[in-house]
Amino acid sequence: MSNNRTCPTGSFSYTIKSGDTLYKLAITYNTTVEAIMAINPGINPNNLQIGQRICIPGSVTPPPQRCPSGTFAYTIKSGDTLYMLAIKYNTTVEAIMAVNPGINPNNLQIGQVICIPGATPPPKQCPTGTFAYTIKSGDTLYMLAITYNTTVEAIIAVNPGINPNNLQIGQVICIPRGTTPPPPTCPIGTFAYTIKAGDTIYSIAMTYNTTVDAILAVNPGLNPNNLQIGQVICIPRGITPPPPTCPVGTFAYTIKAGDTIYSIAMTYNTTVDAILAVNPGLNPNNLQIGQVICIPRGTTPPPCPPCNGVYYAVRPGDTLYSIAAMFNISVATLIAANPGVDPNNLRVGQLICIPKVEPPPVTCPGGTIYEVRPNDNLATILLRFNISVMDLMSANPNVNWDSLTPGQRICIMPHKDMGCPCPTGTKKYTIVQGDIPSSGAAVVALAQKFNISVSALMMMNPNLTPADFVVGKMICVPA
Repeated sequence: MSNNRTCPTGSFSYTIKSGDTLYKLAITYNTTVEAIMAINPGINPNNLQIGQRICIPGSVTPPPQRCPSGTFAYTIKSGDTLYMLAIKYNTTVEAIMAVNPGINPNNLQIGQVICIPGATPPPKQCPTGTFAYTIKSGDTLYMLAITYNTTVEAIIAVNPGINPNNLQIGQVICIPRGTTPPPPTCPIGTFAYTIKAGDTIYSIAMTYNTTVDAILAVNPGLNPNNLQIGQVICIPRGITPPPPTCPVGTFAYTIKAGDTIYSIAMTYNTTVDAILAVNPGLNPNNLQIGQVICIPRGTTPPPCPPCNGVYYAVRPGDTLYSIAAMFNISVATLIAANPGVDPNNLRVGQLICIPKVEPPPVTCPGGTIYEVRPNDNLATILLRFNISVMDLMSANPNVNWDSLTPGQRICIMPHKDMGCPCPTGTKKYTIVQGDIPSSGAAVVALAQKFNISVSALMMMNPNLTPADFVVGKMICVPA
């Protein structure tokens, strides 16, 4: 679908964002999936593209959710479940479903508005010596026990029925009040370290100039594959490491956040295979921040294969569909210009050839060739040459009038009055004196009177020219 398309009257243009689905948009804008698909012929509801523009029936502002007496409206957020909402607002899953007929508890959509029975629940009553805590994203009982100087067993004991493996965001639990913990005892020659988000034993070893084996040796029983945020471990004090030894013709490189073997190869003018060859045993799918690898020194790159157009460097999130739409060409044309490119495996920085698409020659026997100017559209061309929609479209059957480009050549044929019945959804109307403004731009004034665009009015009257809109003329208008 063209990113420059004009949406029909009674709808508005919407740009797809991350996470959008037709179901969510239908809920948000009080319409249906079927209605959205009906005014977007050819749309694939299972393959919406970020940045793709579609038409939504109705108005831009979604109507507020009306909830029955004794309930209130709630907007679904990331991570919400009906169970969590029932716990948070002191109700039940069944009660929520009863006031939201048709809701799918297994497919809540971010931004979806539902009704919740009751009002804000009273604060959770916790036994003496404990306090209430609301579960947040990423919480575990182990982390909470470490943070509040207690134990997992003690937390479970004051929360009968809690499932430690299924904590819900917004769930309120009771935490025993801890005492001042003794400082962690680490052997001489080591120091205490508190695990942070994203830590691995390897990254910690690289940061503190030690080894994974040395860390495991001073932390017996430590599971390196299950580190917990807030967990305290002991780190051996490192010594100055010898500089990494790389073969002649290569140099040492330290992995940074976001690096991939492909991006490094592109940066240093080498290849993935060449990097792997000088780093035996390297796992290209598991690079670690701080890891040191060897990079072959690049040579002058071979010239890019010929491209009858321009090269485009792939950016994060790009697909062949989005690139083709960006340059207003078909996916088939893009694939034909890039033999050997895997459309399912585009890499950031990869060069894609955008072919120069030559339009078919325009023939115009008996008429005039016109080159489209900036800001031209269907209405401006009809007004400029005083011709009808039928004149223009019959002479240019392959032109997309929603996406004209400056320099595009079209055929302008003399007007032929052939008569045309009013299309479905319109009615006949006879122009009266009051419809004609002093400026004489009748077609513009009539479009404003019936709250439609000039292009839409001309499409309803495909055989009329702008000059045909005179007093006494019978035209077609919205029903």
